[in-house]
Amino acid sequence: MILVLMSEVLTQYRRHKGLLLLVAPGLAFFLVFNYLPMFGLVLAFKEFRLSAGILGSEWSGLENFSRLFGGADFPNALRNTVTISLLRLLFGFFAPIALALMLNEIRVSWYKRTVQTVTYIPYFLSWVILGGIFLMIFSQSGPANQISQLFGVSPIEFLTNDFWFIVVVIVTGIWQAAGYGAVIYLAALAGISPDLYEAAVVDGAGRWKQTLHITIPGLVPTIITLFILNLGHVLNAGFDQIYNMYNPMVYDAADIIDTYVLRRIVLMDFGLATGAGLFKSVVGLLMVVLANSLARRLSGGEQGIW
Repeated sequence: MILVLMSEVLTQYRRHKGLLLLVAPGLAFFLVFNYLPMFGLVLAFKEFRLSAGILGSEWSGLENFSRLFGGADFPNALRNTVTISLLRLLFGFFAPIALALMLNEIRVSWYKRTVQTVTYIPYFLSWVILGGIFLMIFSQSGPANQISQLFGVSPIEFLTNDFWFIVVVIVTGIWQAAGYGAVIYLAALAGISPDLYEAAVVDGAGRWKQTLHITIPGLVPTIITLFILNLGHVLNAGFDQIYNMYNPMVYDAADIIDTYVLRRIVLMDFGLATGAGLFKSVVGLLMVVLANSLARRLSGGEQGIW
């Protein structure tokens, strides 16, 4: 039986050798950077000592999780993370869809390519760069407040007020990612059959009705898939952006799980940091599974990732 199985595996390998070699670098990447590091998750259940190493450190059971949820910092970081993530999901998820729909309506090709390129470029700029730019723009004497003063509005504390800081984080995050996200929806729009639009024109449907009854339904599978995947990052509030823009004045509203983990690592409390990361990953996995199950149930098994 084993020999037959090995023979079948070799046969399949020879038949698809080119494809297997093509995906090998990607598989190696995920193996090295995503799966092998999962061994370190045992630190969440150990009292880690550098001298003993991961394997030699003593098991501590759920003590790290007791300290995690019993402390004052992590519940606050969890609350901030959920708040920022839900705001990103509420406003940021639909921004690429709206941008893609607007770009799809542009008939002048050079103008469409120009707008798409301009909105696409910010995604490739590091938040180290963007953070410095936005800190300058929204400072007390920055361009944003200078413009507001021209209309008689008093200077706004964008970077030191909890509410306004969250507004800046959400808005700048949408601006940075909307163009890149719109590419996926534009690809989905390209897959909609032109015959549907031609039939709609014959029936007397205008652009709005075509969008409502053809374009948006054609995007629904893509929207559901990306929504499910985004729920897996519900506890990722954007570490790069927050870390490069926040300050002690807004810690109460901007301190998230990732910045909390970073502080614990700096203090060499690796068990607590690993426990926080493990909690975040488990919640993300459960959200993806639940959202996928709900999507399949509501669509009669037609929608979902698996």
